[in-house]
Amino acid sequence: MLSFGRTRTQPRSNRSMSLGGMDFSDPKRKNNVVGKILLAASLTAFSLREDGVIHVLVTGGAGYIGSHAALRLLKDGYRVTIVDNLSRGNLGAVKVLQELFPEPGRLQFIYADLGEPKTVNSIFSQNAFDAVMHFAAVAYVGESTVYPLKYYHNITSNTLVVLESMAANDVKTLIYSSTCATYGEPEKMPITEDTPQVPINPYGKAKKMAEDIILDFSKNSDMAIMILRYFNVIGSDPDGRLGEAPRPELREHGRISGACFDAARGIVAGLKVKGTDYKTHDGTCIRDYIDVTDLVDAHVKALEKAMPGKVGIYNVDQSTSLYMHVKKATGVDIKVDYLPRRPGDYAEVFSDPSKINRELNWTAQYTDLQKSLQVAWRWQKSHQNGYGSPLVMAS
Repeated sequence: MLSFGRTRTQPRSNRSMSLGGMDFSDPKRKNNVVGKILLAASLTAFSLREDGVIHVLVTGGAGYIGSHAALRLLKDGYRVTIVDNLSRGNLGAVKVLQELFPEPGRLQFIYADLGEPKTVNSIFSQNAFDAVMHFAAVAYVGESTVYPLKYYHNITSNTLVVLESMAANDVKTLIYSSTCATYGEPEKMPITEDTPQVPINPYGKAKKMAEDIILDFSKNSDMAIMILRYFNVIGSDPDGRLGEAPRPELREHGRISGACFDAARGIVAGLKVKGTDYKTHDGTCIRDYIDVTDLVDAHVKALEKAMPGKVGIYNVDQSTSLYMHVKKATGVDIKVDYLPRRPGDYAEVFSDPSKINRELNWTAQYTDLQKSLQVAWRWQKSHQNGYGSPLVMAS
């Protein structure tokens, strides 16, 4: 359970300004157009503790997984602050959430970069957070091999900044969204939480370093910590409110489901399958997949079960193939081009989720891969330009 022993009698000051009748929080007081979206709320509500209200900071909450997590938390009655620098996230997703939950004191968006320690500490000092769900991260294996330093800064260094600010401001619960890429290419399948972590690309290495920092800190702390590891996320909000809308320039590095949808929509000429000489039944990579709604449910259950002074580590996945399901879900005969391997990829990786089934009473509910893809495909077809550009959504 979460511990809420802290009390605060004086509100922390939040710097804000009014733009077109809508408040927004910007720790740097920058009057930029990107900041013109925000919250529905009296800002002082976020700086004070309220009985029965749990305030969760969702880093990367404008991104694909983070926005779905924020939606679920808001539906469950949590108070939510999203911090995102919008380098990968979408302001349009925040606008959707704000329209769904316009009540004062429910949702706050802060445009900020976790790589700036003074800004991050200021955010923590000005808000009464009870817990942090840390999603914010660059997350493309191929890109990490081209720009490794970017990944170590964004993942490892930024996690350290968040952890230091949590410790300095007495925030006692951390739910860390990690990756099964930390395991590398294990000799035995399926992967369990005890499988040695030997990552083979900068993305997995950066995540493992972040985990190591968290685990070292936990040895002399009473912080409640949960670490969730998973691979490929698919699907979207079943009610069609949110979806995945990556930056166009990142399509080359994106998720396999996104690449399939791009091919089905004719955005790209066909699907590029990188690697046909792996030691698998058809020579291509084999991966785990998890519906984003199930993944978010696992994070919320981890939040509910987090215990002071304890660390929980869990794999969250279900194993299946993907390509043929995408063809069936979209009804499009996707052209496939077979190319050489992508640097840093593994041949076959799937994990064992029995520990999280047993200890957190979590079981995947959206296990029909084709249905998950159909839901995502509907959103893709009805959002040809995603959420729109940040400047358009902010105007």
